[in-house]
Amino acid sequence: MKRLMFVVLCLFLSGFMGCGEQPEEVVVDPVDFAIAIHGGAGTIDREMDPELEKAYRKALEDALRFGHGLLEQGATSLDVVEQVVRRLEDDELFNAGKGAVFTHEGRNELDAAIMDGATRGCGSVTGVTTVKNPITLARAVMEASPHVFFTGAGAEVFAEKMGLEKVEPEYFFNQRRWDSLQKVLEREADRESDTEKHGTVGCVALDRNGHLAAATSTGGMTNKRFGRVGDVPVIGAGTYADDATAAISCTGHGEQFIRNTVASRVSAIMEYQGATLAEAAQRVIGDVLQPGDGGLIAVGWDGAIALQFNTEGMYRGAADSSGRFEVAIWD
Repeated sequence: MKRLMFVVLCLFLSGFMGCGEQPEEVVVDPVDFAIAIHGGAGTIDREMDPELEKAYRKALEDALRFGHGLLEQGATSLDVVEQVVRRLEDDELFNAGKGAVFTHEGRNELDAAIMDGATRGCGSVTGVTTVKNPITLARAVMEASPHVFFTGAGAEVFAEKMGLEKVEPEYFFNQRRWDSLQKVLEREADRESDTEKHGTVGCVALDRNGHLAAATSTGGMTNKRFGRVGDVPVIGAGTYADDATAAISCTGHGEQFIRNTVASRVSAIMEYQGATLAEAAQRVIGDVLQPGDGGLIAVGWDGAIALQFNTEGMYRGAADSSGRFEVAIWD
C-alpha cells in the first residue's frame, strides 16, 4: 500500500508540474524489486591475497546475480532469500554451512533464521551439526511447526522428520577454519585471546509484489564455548522483516546485536520516528553500536537499500530493478 501511495504521489506531482520538462529533483524512478547480500563484517585485511579477494568478489557477484535473476522472474522474496543463503552456505569462503568455523571442542555448530515480512512469520535454529543447509531448516520451522525456535538435538530430529538433506559432520571440515582454531587455541594458552570473531551470511529482498524477507546463517565464532548463541537466530537482533518498514540481516559481534535488538530497532525507528531506511541504519550502526561491532544490510518497503557497517570492511552486494549492481569489501 505504501508503495502504491508513493507512485500515485509521484504521478500527481508530475501532472502538477505540467507538460514541460520535469525538474531533475522531482524525477522518480520506482523500484520494482531489490536485493542485498552480505558475507560477514569485521577486520578484513586490505592486503588480502589478490586471488582470494578475486574469489570473494566472484562469489558475491554470483550470489547477487542469482538472486537478482530470481526476483526479475517474479520469485517471492521469501524464496529468494532462502535460495541465496543456501548458495552462500555451500561456499567454503563464508562462515556458514560448508565454511563454518570450529567451536572450542572442534565441532561445527550452525545457526540460521528466516523471516517473512508479509506475515512476520519466522523460524530459527541453533546448534545444528548435520543439516547441510540450516536456512532451509529454519524455514521449515516457520512453515511446518507452530513454533519459532528449535535447538540442537531437537532441531536435528525435526530436520529428519521434514526429510531435509543431512550430512556427516566431516562434510563441514575446512582446513583454513581448522588452522584458525589452532591459532586461537595457541593464543589462549598464552592468555592473549580466547575467541575469534568471524562473519555470517545474509540476504534481504523486496519482490515485485511488495513483500520483504530476510535470512541469515552462520557458523558462529571460532573457539566458542558453553553452547553460546549469537544474534543470527534471535529474531529482532540479527534478523527481522516487516513489509511496513524493512528487511534486515546483521553481522558482527553477536552479543552487542542482541543487547541492542539491532535488526528490529532499525524497523522501529522507521515506523515510530518516520526515518528513512538510510537514516535508521546509520543511527543504529553509527550511534547505538560501538566502532568495530559490525554491520547490516537492509532493503526498505520502497526498494531503498542500506549497507551500513562500522568495521574495517564488510563483504556485501546490492542490486535492484533500476540497473544497480555492485559488490564491495572495504569502502
